[in-house]
Amino acid sequence: MISFFDLFAILLLLTAAFGWLNQVFFHLPGNIGLLLMGVASALVVLIVDLLVPGTAVVDDLAAVLQKIDFYEAVMHGMLAFLLFAGALHVDWSRLRKRLLPVTAMATGGVVISTVVVGFGMWGLSLALGLNLPLAWALVFGALISPTDPVAVLALLKQVRIPEMLETEISGEALFNDGVGVVLFTMLVTVATAGGDAVSFLDAVGLFLLEAVGGGLLGLVTGYVAFRSMRRIDEYVVEVFVSLALVMGTYALADRLHMSGPIAVVTAGLLIGTRGPGDAMSETTQRYLFGFWTMIDELLNSVLFLLIGLELIVVGVNLRFGWLALAAIPLVLLARAASVAIPIAGLGTFMRFIKGSIPVLIWGGVRGGISVALALSLPYSEERSIILTATYAVVLFTIIVQGLTLKKVIRRTVPSSRNAPEEVH
Repeated sequence: MISFFDLFAILLLLTAAFGWLNQVFFHLPGNIGLLLMGVASALVVLIVDLLVPGTAVVDDLAAVLQKIDFYEAVMHGMLAFLLFAGALHVDWSRLRKRLLPVTAMATGGVVISTVVVGFGMWGLSLALGLNLPLAWALVFGALISPTDPVAVLALLKQVRIPEMLETEISGEALFNDGVGVVLFTMLVTVATAGGDAVSFLDAVGLFLLEAVGGGLLGLVTGYVAFRSMRRIDEYVVEVFVSLALVMGTYALADRLHMSGPIAVVTAGLLIGTRGPGDAMSETTQRYLFGFWTMIDELLNSVLFLLIGLELIVVGVNLRFGWLALAAIPLVLLARAASVAIPIAGLGTFMRFIKGSIPVLIWGGVRGGISVALALSLPYSEERSIILTATYAVVLFTIIVQGLTLKKVIRRTVPSSRNAPEEVH
């Protein structure tokens, strides 16, 4: 019987071994390298099982991986720590100046993308003879439309872009998952109820409770933690306070049916903005930010490796392969619409960095949150279709878009970080 300690030990061993191999031989960006080696390992196991039937390799490894509830591990485990660590390093003064485009893309952009992907997947499934119901196609649209904050923030560490554009990408990624999860929850309810409508007032009420309520909760808990840190000068206790803040805020948000991700992001922004100047000594800053950087790197690495290894559990259903491949350009098209429409509307009275649209489109990486939401769906043929398509899009965005984003930036964005701003 494998214990939780054994599982965690295996994951850390694989993360360290694959990370070392990547640094010595492949020289890929760290998280992308881990993901690729996880996928490669999963494919090798699946191929061996096909070529040598009866070895039970897949069943044994799948049994081990299934002991890790991916949805719970991501949505009620790693995500809170990763989002807080990411929000700590976001400059609020810069984010405040770009709050309007960030909000537009994180709300209206997600809705636009959900509709485009949903109707597109429905039409494609009919053309390919799979007949995915519209309600379930919209569920796929909701879970795949938000850019993944964990994957996006990890990617931004590997590239150099103008501060304004970096703020828009990171800000959107930190907040749009709340809207996506609200849409996902509503549409799953509709799909499992056989298409019964959810009233507009119910939808607005759910959004306000999840998103706005989560933001207010994060402000309250973050302010309490900030005041607590301000009263003392002891880095060990202040690190404990930050840990308690993350876990307590996320757990309380869950209990109150609010958005835990938005709550911890808001709390992280408050601590990261007010803490260094008003509540932390230089020693505390060094230890606290160093601690959260280490947590970020550790959990990011484990998560990307898990995404790759989960392919053993998900499997490869070739029956849905063409629809999964068709989902990739469809999601890119929807991403283009969700970026271009808000920017076109705001461009009449706001300035944007040249190259904003192509970089925002290509930088719209999906990751563990989309996979976790797909895995949370009830077992059905629709779940299999959605899971296969989700995996195809996630792997494409992380590997292909992640490895080529630098080239897109180099070709579309002025080389200087202080280049003049203009609409494009």
